[in-house]
Amino acid sequence: MGVELCAKLGGVGLFTRLAKSWSKMEKGLNDCVSKSFIGRYFKLEARKSCFTKELRAATATFLTMAYIITVNATILSDSGGTCSIADCTTSLNQTASPDCMIKPNAGYQTCLSKVKGDLIVATVLSAMVGSIAMGILANLPLALAPAMGPNAYLAYNLVGFHGSGSISYQTALAIVLVEGCAFFAISAIGLRSKLAKLIPRSVRLACAAGIGLFIAFVGLQVHQGVGLIGPDLSTLVTLTGCTNTNPETGECIGGHLRSPKLWLSLAGFLITSYGLMKNVKGSMIYGILFVTLVSWFRGTSVTYFPNTPIGDTSYNYFKKVVDFRVIKSTAGALSFGNFNRSEVWVALATLFYVDVLAITGTMHTMAEIGGYANEQGGFEGEYLAYLVDAGSTIVGSTLGVSTVATYVESSAGLREGGRTGLTAVIIGLYFFISLFFIPLLSSVPPWAIGPSLVMVGVMMMKVVKDINWADMKEAIPAFITMLLMPLTYSIANGIVAGIGLYVALSLYDYILGSIRWLIKMKKMVAKEQNQVSATAGVDSTIEII
Repeated sequence: MGVELCAKLGGVGLFTRLAKSWSKMEKGLNDCVSKSFIGRYFKLEARKSCFTKELRAATATFLTMAYIITVNATILSDSGGTCSIADCTTSLNQTASPDCMIKPNAGYQTCLSKVKGDLIVATVLSAMVGSIAMGILANLPLALAPAMGPNAYLAYNLVGFHGSGSISYQTALAIVLVEGCAFFAISAIGLRSKLAKLIPRSVRLACAAGIGLFIAFVGLQVHQGVGLIGPDLSTLVTLTGCTNTNPETGECIGGHLRSPKLWLSLAGFLITSYGLMKNVKGSMIYGILFVTLVSWFRGTSVTYFPNTPIGDTSYNYFKKVVDFRVIKSTAGALSFGNFNRSEVWVALATLFYVDVLAITGTMHTMAEIGGYANEQGGFEGEYLAYLVDAGSTIVGSTLGVSTVATYVESSAGLREGGRTGLTAVIIGLYFFISLFFIPLLSSVPPWAIGPSLVMVGVMMMKVVKDINWADMKEAIPAFITMLLMPLTYSIANGIVAGIGLYVALSLYDYILGSIRWLIKMKKMVAKEQNQVSATAGVDSTIEII
């Protein structure tokens, strides 16, 4: 027994010595970095931070937002990207019809897989450039990447599923580029925060919640995610999760709620939910990782690599594991030829509006969480942060992705103690490392991405508590904004309806106020006339006397 006790004490002593040694090494490293050029540039001591704290903060932020690498590429590739009818394979002496982009077609699917790989690289590059620029120029611990919401708007509202919309992918990217330039201009002259204040607060809050509902609705569908919801002729939408579906319409043919992919996806959703309940860093990643790993095994009912020509091609590329991919299809794919159409300008206004509201609001929220906001509501580095944010959108559009924005997941790093731009620079380096693992990242199945889209919707709904539901003038426009976004499958429709309804409800107060003002003015004029008449009467009496 004495020997065991000594062994235990010896083990405790060894652990204590290792802990002290590590603490000493950590302190030496932090002191060295703080006194170096890097430490002075990022003001580590002035902001009461250190290198290891910034490293932990960067790791936490990256883990919580790394899901965007595959999620963004999956959403944007749903639009078909730069693929067209020319990429469809046809039988000998036959011409391809537009249906080949909707129905299963080997040539079109091959093009989509290439586009998705390019979009993964574009997502990583835009996130890397934006985050590093934010750290070096603005010295803020904020990470940037293609935003959730604008990407869904571009893919499903503008371009449409597999190019079924009214705007081509090239034109949509040109819209994003012009919007980024306009955003950069108003940021440069200081109008950005002022424009955001012009929109009614209830509509601003409802937009965030409505976009969350829209994203969650996308994540629940058959083609884009979990597969729990699908089309129905009588009720428009219904529960599916079927073993057999119509490949053209997505309607359930048989086996409701019996799809193995559905239940695997729900398991991933539960893993993510449990992790978020316990505040586990990177919970979104763990859910995606579990479903993806299970789906990588061939010969199962949930495999991402079926025994088909397309499945074999995807599996052969997946086996490379490490590969550096060059963007071939989406970089520079801009077209300004259709800017004479009204839909283009409506899309431009919508993206601009979402940028002004959502991104500006996110920055101010992060400043509050980080404790570096001043009494006037501004924060150090605000001007440069706005310019970096807008400039990143310009860079992203030329690479082939939608609006780049500051991520609310930056709050994870702020909670870990990140206070300087060094956190953002390290996040950018993490994105750079991921560039070399494109074969793995491009092999994440939609049913692994769906749960994370639903969870994004959950997190975006928390703003509804700040809406004054007791005031019908505030509540009605907010509710209609949130309702119409998923039901009309359009973010723009919800925004226009919300603002229009708020203006219409405000007309009553405006007209009533105008009538009261006119009555008041009439009384004042009558009073003045009476005084003038009385004065005239006195003057006449004096003259007679």
